[in-house]
Amino acid sequence: MTETAPALTPPPPADGPDGRFANDDLLPVPPERRSWKTYHFAALWIGMAINVPTWTLAAGLIALGMDWVQAVLTIAVANVIVLAPMLLTGHVGPKYGIPFPVLARASFGVLGANVPALLRGLAACAWFGIQTWVGGQSIWFLAGRLFGAGSWWNEAGEIGGRAWTLWLCFVLFFLIEVGIILRGMDTLRRFESWAAPVMIVGAVLLLVWIAGEAGGFGPLLDQPSALGWGGDFWEVFFPALMGMIGFWSTLSLNIPDFTRFGSGQRAQVWGQSLGLPTTMAAFALLSVLVTSGSQAVYGEPVWDPAELAARMDNELGVVFALFVILLATLTTNIAANLVSPAYDLSNVAPRRINFRAGALIAAGVGMLMFPWELYENPDIYIFTWLGTVGGLLGTVSGILIADYWLLRATRLEVADLYRASGRYWYRGGWNWRALVAFGAGGVLAVGGSYSGPYPEDGLIPFLQPLADYGWAVGLGVSFVVHALLMRLIPARAAEG
Repeated sequence: MTETAPALTPPPPADGPDGRFANDDLLPVPPERRSWKTYHFAALWIGMAINVPTWTLAAGLIALGMDWVQAVLTIAVANVIVLAPMLLTGHVGPKYGIPFPVLARASFGVLGANVPALLRGLAACAWFGIQTWVGGQSIWFLAGRLFGAGSWWNEAGEIGGRAWTLWLCFVLFFLIEVGIILRGMDTLRRFESWAAPVMIVGAVLLLVWIAGEAGGFGPLLDQPSALGWGGDFWEVFFPALMGMIGFWSTLSLNIPDFTRFGSGQRAQVWGQSLGLPTTMAAFALLSVLVTSGSQAVYGEPVWDPAELAARMDNELGVVFALFVILLATLTTNIAANLVSPAYDLSNVAPRRINFRAGALIAAGVGMLMFPWELYENPDIYIFTWLGTVGGLLGTVSGILIADYWLLRATRLEVADLYRASGRYWYRGGWNWRALVAFGAGGVLAVGGSYSGPYPEDGLIPFLQPLADYGWAVGLGVSFVVHALLMRLIPARAAEG
């Protein structure tokens, strides 16, 4: 995809030393190419929010003792809260047409921006690998149902302890994802636009089917809360709320990667507001209703939609249900986990890595992280790595929001974002104030996090009370520290 700078914005230098910090994919999207409307942003969020992990969110909350009302309420409130940083950081997209790594240059420095960019990119690479593995399993399972239980497909020999047909499906799903993203963001916009209504129809049809089988939705909806609405509930509510916020906290950083294609602020504000909290709450409610019906039919709640679909007697219904699950995984993985690292890696070496090359590298890194092992060892992945990264990303959000809204009042000198001699160069390309804020917020956010599945495994024991609020703590602390340091020790134009 080829992009040039907007006519009203001085273009960054394309030759000499400054050429190290720009390529066609990192330059601002010109106004004539900012074509995404309200529907496109809403469809983007519908495509990303409708997936298997979202479906099972309510299950986790009910397992904690909540009833269905409390679970859906918690999810809805969390997504209204996380919508705020989405809209705040997303504002820069329609206004300046720049992606997340370039926005980060204003606060971290032209070179320092690689710290938050690579942090966000690595998290996305790991998620990309895991979702690709899940998508490959869906294809393998679907083909197995079509060929039959005793077929050569299901009796295939093993490679590395797994059927070679499963590895084949894994590679196939990987190639489908890469093929879509290599065609550019316009292809992604069109794909998300038609996929969104298909997934909504599929989820509703699953509800209609289970309702017909169950004759109603009594068992789970009638189950009282084990927590009540008193102190026990609030003790669970706030940590659970942070977990639900953390579900999409990564996108609150790199949402400019999408809003830079927006036709205006109205499109991104209304599109995200209509797409994110409403879809998450409605999908959580839908999952509770369907699971309630499964309990009435099978005598136990079946929270995994793939497992539930497999119990259908109608082969056509199984195929359609699993197709929708596959589509949901595909739309979520490409938009949420491949676009971001593509830009992030391009930001590291703009002369050598464009968007397409960044996407290929990110996809390869995701595969090299052995996602099948991460998927089967959730303690290591969730408690040790993802929890830490999630807390650190909250600190980055605080710095970006403080810098763009409080300190700069949304005014940026776009040309200087691509220069080695402009106002965002700071000292040698690094803004130490942002790094200090990042360190302070990061320590408080993740210092008390568990390094294993048990509370006694906390990294810094006396910070454990903050561990369940890591995202909020990191965002708040980094916001305040960055704003204070920038006010008390202003950066000079010739700092380094």
